[in-house]
Amino acid sequence: MVEPATDTIAATKLVPLLKDELDIVIPTIRNLDFLEMWRPFFEPYHLIIVQDGDPSKIIKVPDGFDYELYNRNDINRILGPKASCISFKDSACRCFGYMVSKKKYIFTIDDDCFVAKDPSGKAINALEQHIKNILSPSTPFFFNTLYDPYREGADFVRGYPFSLREGARTAVSHGLWLNIPDYDAPTQLVKPLERNTRYVDAVLTIPKGTLFPMCGMNLCFDRDLIGPAMYFGLMGDGQPIGRYDDMWAGWCTKVICDHLGLGVKTGLPYIYHSKASNPFVNLKKEYKGIFWQEEIIPFFQAATLPKDCTSVQKCYIELSKQVKEKLGKVDPYFDKLADAMVTWIEAWDELNPAGAPAKVSNGKA
Repeated sequence: MVEPATDTIAATKLVPLLKDELDIVIPTIRNLDFLEMWRPFFEPYHLIIVQDGDPSKIIKVPDGFDYELYNRNDINRILGPKASCISFKDSACRCFGYMVSKKKYIFTIDDDCFVAKDPSGKAINALEQHIKNILSPSTPFFFNTLYDPYREGADFVRGYPFSLREGARTAVSHGLWLNIPDYDAPTQLVKPLERNTRYVDAVLTIPKGTLFPMCGMNLCFDRDLIGPAMYFGLMGDGQPIGRYDDMWAGWCTKVICDHLGLGVKTGLPYIYHSKASNPFVNLKKEYKGIFWQEEIIPFFQAATLPKDCTSVQKCYIELSKQVKEKLGKVDPYFDKLADAMVTWIEAWDELNPAGAPAKVSNGKA
């Protein structure tokens, strides 16, 4: 039985890495008591809390944390009409935090994720491991059978091209979870008691041309390198689909990272996922996506971006055009989503104007 770490308050406090260069983004509908467990690791950092649901509800944050909190009224005030691109009553609202951050790096975590223990019983500083992942290169162009060659005790194996050993810049570090696995509703229903107890001490670069199902509950990324692609789509209230927000962002991000020569890592660190969501509620949210993903995934597998797409914004706008042209035939929702992708980029550039490209539209009337 995997248990969360309960001794993190006594953990040794080290000099925090990237203290002034990283924001922690947390979407929530409840008081953030879970931060007490993370205090030794999170307290030195700035938090951006995105409150979902009723904006009149008071969210309590434990004393001692440096944070700013945004509710739906704030989102509407800051973005005006462009607030339509930010989901409501869905954790996809977290991407608003990415947009308003002014830091180079983002770490995002769900409020039901606790501190995990490694096999020795030591509390895992997930943020520290993410930072190590993101600050070291990736190997997307040639797979290293010892996994991450930049970790202590590892290296490039015999036969690995010397011309590729410098690696690529890492844009994304995707962490995993002990206890409650991140399953879809059908799998939850047939395996209601299954728990992940396997701790695999590995970090891998996802190869170029390979997609993956990104989970947003334990995720770190370089906002300067890939931030505008981290749009979690239109989910939740008023939308025909939910629980595909992080996966949509992951598919878009991976295609753009491949195009721009950036790396995506997965594996360590682990967090302890404490709460299983209701599989029947999840099925209601997911059921269209379960059918649609059989069209969505081949779309992303075949997607190519022209050479003149040299920025994340240009790549994302081009991708929105292809979404409208090809996935719009699957369901009118994708026309709406493609328009929201453009709105997202326009809003991003308005709040982050340095070097921002001119406003664009995505073609299809």
